[in-house]
Amino acid sequence: MEKPIGARMRILDAAESLFAEHGFDATATSKVAALAAVPKGLLFYYFPTKFDLLRTLVDERLDFGPVDTEPLVEPGNPVRSLLNVTSKLYEIQRASDVLRVIIWREQRTHPEVGANLAEHRRQVQAIIERVLRSSFSHPVATARLRSAAQAWLAIVAMRPMPERAESQARDTTTGLAALAELICDGCRTELA
Repeated sequence: MEKPIGARMRILDAAESLFAEHGFDATATSKVAALAAVPKGLLFYYFPTKFDLLRTLVDERLDFGPVDTEPLVEPGNPVRSLLNVTSKLYEIQRASDVLRVIIWREQRTHPEVGANLAEHRRQVQAIIERVLRSSFSHPVATARLRSAAQAWLAIVAMRPMPERAESQARDTTTGLAALAELICDGCRTELA
């Protein structure tokens, strides 16, 4: 027998869907309650304000928890390691495509959302740095490694536009491999 989803979770699911479709400001709490099939009073029991609902949604669903980087590292092959970490990040984030729409839309009008996004980016960059550091067979200067991780984060954070997604999906593996090679070439100079 399938376990029923709790009211709090249904409220968050409904808010995520409606905020992504209509935007935070254009979504009435009554619509969230109706989609979640809960009384409006219960929504406010869990989330005293609509902004508490947005904050909780971003806090809880943007955090993907700890990532074990060890299986992603291929010693001596930083290009393959970057592609491994990218696959893992895409796998983790696949479930949050709707949330990504909310974050990009609301980050400028709601500073707390922007702050959460900045923290998320720092976490992802740290993961990329750990994987890179472990994959090189020689030491790499910290500043160079950090720059490489920032560049890679910028590359993988970009998503293809919907109308071009199909054609870009075919070229993604080849394109990412070439970009990973370029990023890693910049780190190949050994420390003196």
